[in-house]
Amino acid sequence: MTGKIPQQFIDDLLSRIDIVEVIDGRVPLRKAGKDYVARCPFHEEKTPSFTVSQDKQFYHCFGCGTHGTAIGFLMDYDHMEFPEAVHELAAMVNLEVPLADSEQHVKTVNKELYDFLQQIAVYYKQQLKEHPNKEAAISYLKGRGVSGETAALFGIGFAPPGWDNLLKAFGNSIKNREKLGAAGMILTRDNGDYYDRFRDRIMFPIRDRRGRVIGFGGRILGNDASPKYLNSPETSVFRKGRELYGLYDARKSQRHLERLLVVEGYMDVVMLTQYGITYVVATLGTAITHQHLEQMFRTVPEVVFCLDGDRAGREAAWRALENALPLMREGRQARFMFLPEGEDPDSLVQKEGKAQFEQRIVRAVSLSDFFFENLQKRVDIAHIDGRARLVELAKPLLAKMPYGVFKQMMLTQLAQLAQMETDTLTRLLDADGRQKSQYKQAPRRGDRPPPSLLRYAIAMLIQHPLLAAQAGKPRRFEGLQTPGINLLIELLEFIQEQPHLSTGTIVEHWRGTDAGHTLSKLAMQELVTHDGLEREFCDTLRRLEQQYLRQRVDYLSSKPLNELTFQEKSELRQLLAQY
Repeated sequence: MTGKIPQQFIDDLLSRIDIVEVIDGRVPLRKAGKDYVARCPFHEEKTPSFTVSQDKQFYHCFGCGTHGTAIGFLMDYDHMEFPEAVHELAAMVNLEVPLADSEQHVKTVNKELYDFLQQIAVYYKQQLKEHPNKEAAISYLKGRGVSGETAALFGIGFAPPGWDNLLKAFGNSIKNREKLGAAGMILTRDNGDYYDRFRDRIMFPIRDRRGRVIGFGGRILGNDASPKYLNSPETSVFRKGRELYGLYDARKSQRHLERLLVVEGYMDVVMLTQYGITYVVATLGTAITHQHLEQMFRTVPEVVFCLDGDRAGREAAWRALENALPLMREGRQARFMFLPEGEDPDSLVQKEGKAQFEQRIVRAVSLSDFFFENLQKRVDIAHIDGRARLVELAKPLLAKMPYGVFKQMMLTQLAQLAQMETDTLTRLLDADGRQKSQYKQAPRRGDRPPPSLLRYAIAMLIQHPLLAAQAGKPRRFEGLQTPGINLLIELLEFIQEQPHLSTGTIVEHWRGTDAGHTLSKLAMQELVTHDGLEREFCDTLRRLEQQYLRQRVDYLSSKPLNELTFQEKSELRQLLAQY
């Protein structure tokens, strides 16, 4: 049901996690009786119908029907895959996720690769100090204004000229040559010989958020060769679309980061940090991706994009804005800082210094201002048709945003520019269908038919697992010809064996099955009990037993008397006496 992660580990993990803390860190909750409520983050609503039960460790929206455990919430809200959500929760409570043998092998191989890359980083640092050609590299760094302390902070090194320096240092065995290949540090000629990927370059180790070396960026010495910057290829430990250069150093520099400044190059990160602007990161030769943004917003509430002020820079800013919209909600801020023509962060901070450069960051354009300024350039809002076109351009972009205060304020701003009432604009957008949730609207509570006896028993059991202790032997229901009876039997046996599990943990056990879907719906169904809960549950089970007796009596009575066996005749007499 859960793939390669042992179910027992997931059960234990969910018993340690508080779903209220997980969700409240992303969607602000308020207490309402014994539960917590909020406006649903998965569909638009004005009255909160999103409920989180601390007792059940389960969430449910009575408006759109979405529901689940802490794992399910991370999958839906943070767009995580199942294993990633489990690892995220495990990290919150300092648990190590056990892996299947194949995954454990991959983990072992990757650890060897991390260790090997660290050794290579140390080698490049040594070459910057010891190699006969070191002066060219040192002169270059000094010419760019990089101090020795800063170079040491970032682990900057030197890949000497020549085709086989790394091979000589590390390729003394077949296994090591295989590691060099797996790390992307050597290439193969047509004749099968190997040669170093990085030659005569300043080397910047790329570290993940845990500080492990995962790759390198190399800047050529001189300007007469190409490419000027060369990155490691993607490997099992290096994904360019996820990693950010300098993130580890930024997190290490400040205990509580409030902002990240996103720049383009290694030297921008290095020089800004040297000038005391330590909250800076760079993408690795790629555009800003959704994964980059998710990682940044999990780290800080504010992201500032530092870009060239020319047409290319503004187009890059717009792409970043489009990727950011699905993640923008109250508490998060994105802004855009455009540089003067001919300047980059490296050169500008050396000209202006920290204080003046940071003033530019403070004056950076907000996402909302950039959004509406950009769209208004395409239309003439002095006329009705221009304002209508503005709404049409904004509509698919705003549809990407999660529902909340931020989105509502963006709609209000759009309504002002279009000279409309906000409520009217919202109704029109809703009516168009493009703003509607991806989730199907659940029936209203009053429209639901009363549950069957079996569903009622399962609903009481899943919501109050301790009732299983009152149920007796589950297998006595095996003969009942009612769809779903096997689920009741399995559920009773499962809970009786592990009576301490919460509703959410039990539901998670059936993830990805039809039974899991049923249990999820019943977990938050409103129950109307006519007596004490235990008495009501036991009475419901007795009525199910009576159904079985009735079915068996009807079956045996329908057979001709001369076809009944002696055992069946005896059973029929006993059943009639009981019935």
